[in-house]
Amino acid sequence: MESGIMEKTKQQDLTPSEIVEKLDQYIIGQTNAKRAVAVALRNRYRRLKLPEEIRDEVAPKNILMIGPTGVGKTEIARRLAKLCGAPFIKVEATKYTEVGYVGRDVESMVRDLMAVGINDVKAEMEDELREKSVSVVEEKLLDLLLPGTSEKEKKAAHEKKSGITLGNIFNGTSSPASGENVIQLGDGSSAAESKEDQAAKDEEDRSTREKFREWLREGKLEDREVEVTVKPASSAPNMEIIAGGNIEDLENSMQGIVNMINGGGRSKKRNVTVREARKILTEETLESMVDRDKAVDIAKERVQQSGIIFIDEIDKIAVHNESHGGSVSREGVQRDILPIVEGSNVNTKWGVIDTTHILFIAAGAFSMSKPSDLIPELQGRFPLRVELESLHKDEFRRILTEPKNSLTMQYTKLMETEGVTLDITEDAIDRMSFIAEDVNAKAENIGARRLHTIMEKVLDEISFDADKHSGETIKVDAAYVDSKLNDVASNEDLSRYIL
Repeated sequence: MESGIMEKTKQQDLTPSEIVEKLDQYIIGQTNAKRAVAVALRNRYRRLKLPEEIRDEVAPKNILMIGPTGVGKTEIARRLAKLCGAPFIKVEATKYTEVGYVGRDVESMVRDLMAVGINDVKAEMEDELREKSVSVVEEKLLDLLLPGTSEKEKKAAHEKKSGITLGNIFNGTSSPASGENVIQLGDGSSAAESKEDQAAKDEEDRSTREKFREWLREGKLEDREVEVTVKPASSAPNMEIIAGGNIEDLENSMQGIVNMINGGGRSKKRNVTVREARKILTEETLESMVDRDKAVDIAKERVQQSGIIFIDEIDKIAVHNESHGGSVSREGVQRDILPIVEGSNVNTKWGVIDTTHILFIAAGAFSMSKPSDLIPELQGRFPLRVELESLHKDEFRRILTEPKNSLTMQYTKLMETEGVTLDITEDAIDRMSFIAEDVNAKAENIGARRLHTIMEKVLDEISFDADKHSGETIKVDAAYVDSKLNDVASNEDLSRYIL
């Protein structure tokens, strides 16, 4: 099982400096946070190489990220999970309630992580089996295009047509003459058909089937319609409620039972093109080829040994000073999170999941509260704390140009689909960076998300009329940016609503 983890997490042998370098491709700045997560990831790789008796004693060092919104907290965690191929989910602390209140319990985050892990493993298995499934899907498509031409169908049809069964052979009611087959017709009469005629017909069917196979491979039949029997997704009720679920799980389970009673699991027929039928049949074939028990075993091991849960908005459940009402529930959520973070067994429909070695990364702006407002026990479970810095003009400029998924690249590519060449000059980038910093300082600081708002406002007219400017090159310079934003940015009240 350990080899399964290592295969998936083969990139975990990256050194901390290499991890930071890869994170730099998508996230600007925040060196301290990158270094912290890089060391945490590397330690997980080191732990897997320890002797088994020591390995269980080494617990992950959970991380608490502190910083305003839009500075890269979530992106760092998400990119980290992609780097190591680990099961990853992002949850908001505010959507959970204390046990006894109506709402989701904190254990559901572990169940959600397990579901993600299983989906990831199944996707990997399907990729490995995809090439093997091609020939199976091709035969199924030929069966749809030429009903009755497969060997299995012909044999069944011939036996039904001839009326020959083991029963009537032993009873003496069927005695085919030498060189002939006795064919029992629907009206009870019989006729003789020579073996030579049957063989000729079978050969003709095979020849037709091979011709269609050739056309199918050449793509000549992609638009032809066929009738496909579509099997619905698994509609079995979720019995996780027995293992300590909540009201939401109960509702899902009851809905599943109702659907099953009402025949919601019945297959239905659809007329689709060969192109669509291939996708449907491929999914069904891969689903049947995947070993589900093996997928669950591998996913369970990965979740327990390399899973990552990112808990956002943890500052919103911190209790600030002595208050009443909602604070009871918020502190209760902290108490419920505590055993999961420190390591406990959580019941799921796939078995019991041990959370001892799951890496937890918590994040919050802590603008209205402080990390010390969290209960002491929970503070102690996040020994690594990193403060992410607010973004300024220089960082905004780099965000607009440097990352692989930079905003300027995204908008340029979008306009290219309309035949428009977008020329965003250096002074335009400088101007937008300055405005982003200025508005963040005067209004709420929403970090890099401010750039999305500004670029949408700047390029609004171009995006709306792009179809009318196909083949043209549109230059976006500082003057153009000012013409779109100057009035808004200079009016502080207006900028609060628009920017």
